[in-house]
Formats: sequence, structure tokens, C-alpha cells
Amino acid sequence: MLRGLVVKNTGSWYVVRAEDGRMVDCKIKGNFRLKCIRSTNPVAVGDYVHIILNDEGTAFISEIEDRKNHIIRRASNLSKQSHILAANVDQCMLIVTVNHPETSTVFIDRFLATAEAYRVAVKIVFNKTDLYDEDEKHLLNGLVRLYTTIGYRCFCISALHKEGVESLRNELADQVTLLAGNSGVGKSTLINALFPGMEVRTGEISDVHNKGMHTTTFSEMFPLPQGGWVIDIPGIKGFGTLDMEVEEVGHYFKDIFEVSHRCKYGNCTHRHEPGCAVREAVENHLISESRYASYLNILEDKDEGKYRAAY
Repeated sequence: MLRGLVVKNTGSWYVVRAEDGRMVDCKIKGNFRLKCIRSTNPVAVGDYVHIILNDEGTAFISEIEDRKNHIIRRASNLSKQSHILAANVDQCMLIVTVNHPETSTVFIDRFLATAEAYRVAVKIVFNKTDLYDEDEKHLLNGLVRLYTTIGYRCFCISALHKEGVESLRNELADQVTLLAGNSGVGKSTLINALFPGMEVRTGEISDVHNKGMHTTTFSEMFPLPQGGWVIDIPGIKGFGTLDMEVEEVGHYFKDIFEVSHRCKYGNCTHRHEPGCAVREAVENHLISESRYASYLNILEDKDEGKYRAAY
């Protein structure tokens, strides 16, 4: 039996980097799925696993070690299953774009709330600054102010022109970092800018919908020259939240949670209850209307028992 790290997941098989340095293609044993959480991928990139080799040169994953953490999203609109994005991560860099394509604030806030729920630190990277007109730059500055004030570190870069990329390289050293974002925001271009030898495939933007075309079709970990790993995952369209009770959603919005202790009722959902400090803070522009709208959007999911895509 060998111990190793899952460094690639294609959906049908896994590549495990064994402790002796070998790269081993693995399948999951048939009865293995039954013992795991309801997930489309019971094993995730970043998992430490035990594998059993057989005489044919193939291998089976027989055990997953306990995870330090993981981050999930709902697998599809009507699914009650989760999809594990990655396991055992130190931080996430959420790559977003004000345009080309536009990343909605609802998507950003859903991701941030889920990361808070799973105790994963997030840094927000605004990419493609070279493409923005004056109005878009104004919007960019406003978003940076908003999220910095809430407590999220923000970076403004152009991966294509390698502007601001050096500041990110230092943030990655000796960390396991998940790179996430919508399709087309430039994750692969950023990886290539940070580490030219990796040659990760990049894609085009669809002019018709101003959305990215998927280029990463599987999740993969890349070892970094200065120590640490980067996990690249397929571009995410909608981001469905999972395992959040209505009363808990506000706990995962830092700005809402900070104010909520002043609400008249301890189980306030900040929608219609009298004496709600959160709604008062929104009216007084102490909490952003976009953040409050994202919060209500997640509550809608809980009411309907499903989620709506962020577009």
C-alpha cells in the first residue's frame, strides 16, 4: 500500500503522486463511494490517500485521510449533491473581472460566504485591468474599496501583460492555493504568467455572451518552484451554496454578522423583522446594497430548495 497526494482529477480517474515520487493512475474501488458524503467526486485534488497497486500496473484508492478542510459547491441546479472543489487548502485566490467577461457580485459573494463557512481564507484578484474603460475602472475601484473594507485583501493585475503579477507570486510561497473563478477570467493566463514553464492551456472569450469558453476540463495541482502548490479547477458558472441554514447565512457575511448582534431578535433573518440592525445599516449605507442583495439571493435558494445561477 502506498500513500500519496491526489494531483489530478479528470472525473473518471485520478493521478496520485506517491511518496516515492511516482505518478500513479488510480480508480476508486466500487464500494468506496457508499462510505463517503453525497458528492459527485468523493475524492478531490489535494486529498492525501492510500492506494493499492495490482499486477496489471493500475491502482485503486482505498482510503482518504482526514482533511484539514475542503470547499464545496452545489453540483447542479436541482441536485442535493455537493461537488468538492479542493481539499486541504491554505488559501483561495478568487479571480474576477469587471468585464471581458463580467463577474457578478452575486457570484463573488456566494463564493466568499461558502469559503467563510468552510474556513478557507480568500484573496480577491481583479484581472484584465488593461482592458477597462474609465467607467469600468471607477467600478473596479469601488469594488476594491468595498471588499477591502469588509476584510478581504484585493489585488489588481493584468496577467496578460504581467502587471501586478509579482505581488501575487510572493503570496503563493509555501501555500496550497486554490485558483477559482468564472470561465474566461484568465486563470490559465495567470498561471502561465507566474510560472512560464507550466504552459497551461488558455482559451477565448465568446463575443456573443461575453463569457469564457471552458479550457480547463479537470482539476489539477501544480508544484511551485518556491514551495507550495497551485490548484487549477474548471471555470465555475453558477455557485450554489450548500449546507447553510437560513439563520446561519448571515454568519458567513462578515459585514452583516458584525452588525447582526444589535438586532432585536437573536434569530433575525434581516428580511422583515422589527428592530433589524442590518436593514438599518443598509439604509444608512453602512452595508453595501450589493452585499445585502447577495445575502437575500442565497436566502431565496433556501426558500426554494434550489439555487439560481449567478448570471
